[in-house]
Amino acid sequence: MNEHGSCDKCAHELLPLAKAQGFETVWDRHESQLPQCGFGLLGVCCRQCWKGPCRINPFGDGPDKGVCGADAHTIVARNLIRGIAAGTAAHSEHGRHIVKTLLELAEGHAPDYAVKDEEKLRKVAALLQIATEGKDINEIAREVATATLEDYASQREAEPCRWLEKTVPAARLAKFVELGVAPHNIDATVTDIMGRTHVGTDADPVNLLLAGVRSSLADYTGMYLGTELSDVLFGTPQPVVTKANLGVLKADAVNIAVHGHNPLLSELVCDAALALNDAAVKAGAKEGINIVGVCCTGNEVLMRRGIPLASNYLSQELAILTGAVDAMVVDVQCIMPSLGGLKDCFHTELITTMSTCKIPGASHVEFHTETAGENARKIVALAIDAYKRRDHSRVNIPQHTTTVVGGFSAEAIIGALSKLDAQDPLKPLLDNIVNGNIQGVALIGGCNTTKVTQDLAHTTIAKELAKKNVLVLATGCAAGALAKAGLLTPEATEEYAGETLKAVLTAVGQAAGLPGPLPMVLHMGSCVDNTRAVAVATALANKIGVDLDKLPVVVSAPECMSEKAMAIGTWAVSLGFPTHLGVMPQILGSSLVTNILTEEIKGITGGYFMVETDPQAAAEQLFACIQQRRRGLGI
Repeated sequence: MNEHGSCDKCAHELLPLAKAQGFETVWDRHESQLPQCGFGLLGVCCRQCWKGPCRINPFGDGPDKGVCGADAHTIVARNLIRGIAAGTAAHSEHGRHIVKTLLELAEGHAPDYAVKDEEKLRKVAALLQIATEGKDINEIAREVATATLEDYASQREAEPCRWLEKTVPAARLAKFVELGVAPHNIDATVTDIMGRTHVGTDADPVNLLLAGVRSSLADYTGMYLGTELSDVLFGTPQPVVTKANLGVLKADAVNIAVHGHNPLLSELVCDAALALNDAAVKAGAKEGINIVGVCCTGNEVLMRRGIPLASNYLSQELAILTGAVDAMVVDVQCIMPSLGGLKDCFHTELITTMSTCKIPGASHVEFHTETAGENARKIVALAIDAYKRRDHSRVNIPQHTTTVVGGFSAEAIIGALSKLDAQDPLKPLLDNIVNGNIQGVALIGGCNTTKVTQDLAHTTIAKELAKKNVLVLATGCAAGALAKAGLLTPEATEEYAGETLKAVLTAVGQAAGLPGPLPMVLHMGSCVDNTRAVAVATALANKIGVDLDKLPVVVSAPECMSEKAMAIGTWAVSLGFPTHLGVMPQILGSSLVTNILTEEIKGITGGYFMVETDPQAAAEQLFACIQQRRRGLGI
């Protein structure tokens, strides 16, 4: 284990065991990569063509241009926006899969799915200005899906994507149009970046960065529609109580871990587990089938079904190291290829399900919408068969769990506030921000990375901000970190929250029928669900008649790692939010790019990036941003 390691108690137990038995983990592989390439860390390595790879010497005593003449500013900008494009492709493909399923359901080709939240479907139809009177649910679903797919296909360049146009304040949309960064077509932004970064095309770093902003807003669009239509298909989350960390695995159950990001299959695996539970008992599993979540698929089923969360991204290998996971079922994104080799050391079935994500050594059960139920039942049957091969003497489940209160969709938050003011649910939140009981709102999201101590920055920043009476929201692996740390509970509110924040959370909790306060951190879902927080912020901005860049709202990605995080961070800044990164981005090789993203962009969008690797200092900076915004509003 490297010097950073993890603050997760389960990791502390299992990593020494892995070392003793010769199992390689993500921390070992990080250590073997040290020292990492300095040119890559600065973003000045270019491999866009085969004349290279080229690199710029950051000390001025070597090459200052690539073979083609591209300088450090061009190379850094091209590398950055290619990452944003990849993140956009990942999120928007997720959204496309959801909307196509909705269309297939409406047309009678997805027999295992149903519209579980008709009210949400009608709400979405109203948002998209689709009339619903006199139409049945399938007809509404078909029209919503068809209109949504236009955001992937429209060739009307003067018209912004509908889901972007309808979900941001008018002043913000006008700014995007003025800057020429409002996407008209999600796919087109990705194609544009790949084309303009081809050798011999765009060399203007400012122009390149504007393309990155446009792509990030397409990412926002794909995320927003993916979240809202997932709610339509599977239900809009409401508060649930469950558990987190590897102690949720059961020694006497068939343990199936669902991992990745797409809820289309995991939801049906949960259904199939209920149907086949008796078969698991007959196979010797006294407690039947136990579904647990990993990463953001875990967050999806936690939010809607109360399925316990076993781990976030960096701990995924540890789940298999317990010897108790009979099947790890993966879909797409943030899945370590190392699982294919690690599972061979145990009885675990690693089951890939998507044509775009295959792993050597894994079993593959191809997921198709029209056969989704059959696919799910086959997966559960494979897990039961694997349980029969389990060596129970090798089972080592760390006995660490925490309670989690999750399920805070935008609707759930507004629903809780409506218990205080049914006619104007946002008024209690707004009043408490104005009077200072709540100083501001912070969204903590993002990934895990071996470059820092796993989960430590997430938990430190959340505690520090809550102590200063900042309302904390969380998504993705950040939510997983805070769940494992026990911060998604009313007890955490009592222990860590500032007095006025505690009073507000208590008042809302009791009005909603709870015995005490709401949890200190509100779990809003997976990384694709970051737009839930934007929905609340936009509602507040529209209510008081200001743009998003005036609100005391900040964003933090303490362990940012993936290309999706690059896209999310960029749209957060584009929407006007100060956005903290806890890991140094690969841009320092260009003073121009660095200055634009941390300083110059303030005057353009109102948002900006700030990099701080010390979580205590980061919390102070985030709070200072909130105070500055409060002064700007005169509160």
